[in-house]
Amino acid sequence: MLSRIPKRGKFLALSSSILPNTLKTPFTPRALSLLASPKIQLSHKTPQSSYKPLSRNYHEEKIYGYRTPKVQVLPLFNEQQLLNRQKNARLVRFVDAFRDFGHLASNLDPLGIHGRFESVDIEHERYGFTDMNEVFDLIGILHINKSKTDLSPKESATFGEILNHLKTSYSDNIGFEFMHIPDMNARKWFANSVENESFSPSITKEDQSRIFELLSKSEVLEHFMQKKYPQVKRYGLEGAESMMVSLDQLFKLTAESKIEHAIMCMPHRGRINTLTNLLNFPARKIFNKVQGKSEFPDELNISGDVPTHFFSDTTLNYNNGNSTKVSLIPNPSHLEACNPVALGKARAKQIDLYNKLSDPGCEIGDKVISVQLHGDASFTGQGVVMESLSLSNLSHYSAGGTVHIIVNNQIGYTTPVENARSTIYTSDIGKMINAPVIHVNGDYPEDVLRSVKFAFEYRNKFKKDVIIDLVTFRRWGHNELDEPSFTQPLMYQKIRARKSVPKIYEEFLVSKGIKTQQEIDADRAKWFEEYEQERLASINYVPEVTTFKGKWSPYKIPTGNEPEVLTGVDKQMLVEIGNQSVTASPKITVHPRLMKFHIQQRLNKLKAGTGIDWATAEALAFGSLLAEGHPVRISGEDVGRGTFSQRHAMLVCQKTEDAEIPLNNLPYPGASKLEVANSNLSELAVVGFEFGVSWESPNSLVVWEAQFGDFNTTAQVIFDTYLSGGESKWMHQSGLVLLLPHGYDGAGPEHSSCRIERFLQLCDDPFFINQDRPHVPNMSVVFPTTPAQIFHLLRRQIKRDYRHPLIIAGPKTLLRLSAATSTLDEMAVGTSFKPILDDPQSSANPDAVTRVVLLSGKIYYDLAAEKAKRPDGDKIALVRVEELCPFPKKQIAQILDQYKNATDYVWFQEETLNSGSFTHMYPRLNQLLEPKGQKIRYIGLPIYATPVTGVSSRQKAEMAENIASLFANL
Repeated sequence: MLSRIPKRGKFLALSSSILPNTLKTPFTPRALSLLASPKIQLSHKTPQSSYKPLSRNYHEEKIYGYRTPKVQVLPLFNEQQLLNRQKNARLVRFVDAFRDFGHLASNLDPLGIHGRFESVDIEHERYGFTDMNEVFDLIGILHINKSKTDLSPKESATFGEILNHLKTSYSDNIGFEFMHIPDMNARKWFANSVENESFSPSITKEDQSRIFELLSKSEVLEHFMQKKYPQVKRYGLEGAESMMVSLDQLFKLTAESKIEHAIMCMPHRGRINTLTNLLNFPARKIFNKVQGKSEFPDELNISGDVPTHFFSDTTLNYNNGNSTKVSLIPNPSHLEACNPVALGKARAKQIDLYNKLSDPGCEIGDKVISVQLHGDASFTGQGVVMESLSLSNLSHYSAGGTVHIIVNNQIGYTTPVENARSTIYTSDIGKMINAPVIHVNGDYPEDVLRSVKFAFEYRNKFKKDVIIDLVTFRRWGHNELDEPSFTQPLMYQKIRARKSVPKIYEEFLVSKGIKTQQEIDADRAKWFEEYEQERLASINYVPEVTTFKGKWSPYKIPTGNEPEVLTGVDKQMLVEIGNQSVTASPKITVHPRLMKFHIQQRLNKLKAGTGIDWATAEALAFGSLLAEGHPVRISGEDVGRGTFSQRHAMLVCQKTEDAEIPLNNLPYPGASKLEVANSNLSELAVVGFEFGVSWESPNSLVVWEAQFGDFNTTAQVIFDTYLSGGESKWMHQSGLVLLLPHGYDGAGPEHSSCRIERFLQLCDDPFFINQDRPHVPNMSVVFPTTPAQIFHLLRRQIKRDYRHPLIIAGPKTLLRLSAATSTLDEMAVGTSFKPILDDPQSSANPDAVTRVVLLSGKIYYDLAAEKAKRPDGDKIALVRVEELCPFPKKQIAQILDQYKNATDYVWFQEETLNSGSFTHMYPRLNQLLEPKGQKIRYIGLPIYATPVTGVSSRQKAEMAENIASLFANL
């Protein structure tokens, strides 16, 4: 919970006297004095906007997908309030001190290890208050209700009443941090809400019965599993059962607010309990899994996952017919990696609902809420948390505010707080986005319920993130088979000596006459028997597929026998789309260089039907999909312009900085929109976000482009845990496209490589290519060499009846290479992507070929140029492998059979031996060559620790030597 808090009297560094006034109250005593001066006009106007640092309307409001949240404005102080604040300036400072530091003195630790901290900042003597009976006017300073029944504010109160009210409001079992928020409207809302008892929900007997059920039933499940499955690691909820109360209250408020859907992510701890006791997940499915069986039908050959990663879609019904659908997304083993995925899914669902409703008053967050649960150690320690938080207020990534619940068990694996973070609270990282924090003691479930009310109402009003720090403990070790006292003996002495949270609450209900012990015992026995019946039912449980439903119903698991997808488009339509892709409205003044070298050249190429470059082919793919009703979203750093100034999907007015996306003005009925999402400088969170979008939007082309290919490596966690195994573990497909610029261009060793070998290693492409069983690998990895190929790849991604990720090692130098162009005929009706491109010269005279060179990527053009110079060049065939996975066995075999006189077979690449695609291709090519009594040779760079040398002269010499070796001894 708390760490590194100095002893009493040592905390002066955080004194309110040195905090910036803007963080405390809009009016300091000096400001009040000035405002009261005859020379100063008192203003009663309301502020016109929320705080937004260094704000400028840079493109976004003109771009599809941007959503401007409504500004929430609270009235400023009137003249009477201002004068009273000036008169009682020391009381203003004292009240603000409690708002600032009252949380430090709160009762937050269920174990009592840390205790309450007596901050000098809230000692009333320090402000000159000695008489508890002294009466003060409260107008404009503090809200105290007149009574329990009359909730209108008192006009005055004694200092004793004031002190008691401040302690009760800010230093009880809930602690608030909100004074760091720059927006005065948010600070004022929080102060009014915390201090006004009318905001805090009254706890009814119905609430208490529900709390009892959630707490005690969760404990019964833990005890049941411990008895029946003692060797199973379930990562139980014991010690943090109040988490169930927080979630139930959150979903209840969500339903009452007519929010249709909650997208939720959480780690493994407590997940089984949440699924079973809150999200209507049949316990028999859990018990079936822990017995060693699959959660999917055996004939599907799905690997599955552990039960603490299970997922759920359910509808929760609450009072008066209110309901909301809750989707708990699948969770990988890597802590917090699910955060951006859930955020992307929530955003995509909200955009989908927004478009369907066509309601101009609908904001992002009105219909969908993002809910994220975290562990305390991982929230502080994992960088993806910071990266995900940084997306929260960005126009193309915000989900309208996420409710974060940190289930704070005060230990990470075996690591104590002192070694787990450098901050006082685990929630402190949330202050980077000015998120308010509500700390609450998990031993007091009714206060947990109240804390959720504050969090939810803030999120709903301001559409921003809010954090609940639910301080609990962990009754067992990291798992139930662990012995925690090896490393935390004193902590676990306290834990084992105390009663559980459900038992404490049950005793409270008995003492209040709300429940009898007999009723409690009967309920516990009933629940235990229900679990036993589910266990018995699990013995004969037959799993079923629950995923391909709703918007996913048109899609399927591929069998390997799917026909080729034709992706060509009518040429006249392509010309129309291409012309529109560079046509700005008259209000946009285009940069003259763009007009000359981008727009006019594209128009000329389209008119001729030849020389189509990469950016144009991409625009034609995007535009044709849009025209057919498929939304397109491209995300990444500088994707609007393109890293290499090649795309220019958005045109920016040189006079106003207004922007326009020409493809969003296509003249076709029912055309969809292109969202160009220029991201922040993040890969891990942004890729995870786009993966979440792809899960929610199978009808959309979702593309993430790396600024340079190597940038994708910082998103490796998403590739390893979601991209490569999502379908195999959870039967969730994704059609996410990764565009990864690849190839040496002098930018540096790392920038040269997208590490294509890593993606190939993640593919489940059969190693033994002669097996008879048809199989479609988990993703496609391609290295295309012509614009027509990229056109077909992007369209194929949507035209298939299944969704698999597409990894494109894209070009840099080929973007403007005249030899690397295509014609409109290559994209016309009846055409499609070609996994192999044969040598156009050698295929005309195959008998002359003695050496077959297989290769991939841009190096083809260097070798083709060298071949054209040589009189014996007809003896070499340069065969491009465009699709590396799935391994194009059939197409390569046909080409090898074509060159009957070949006796030498080479794999050539510009990458090093331990990178690139050689290690993937070598064993598979050798299996094809084995009947010929041949083996593939390697020509390329040797093994390096880096993808390429950083010395350009050496790189050129090495490549020249390799090319010379390739053409030697023909």
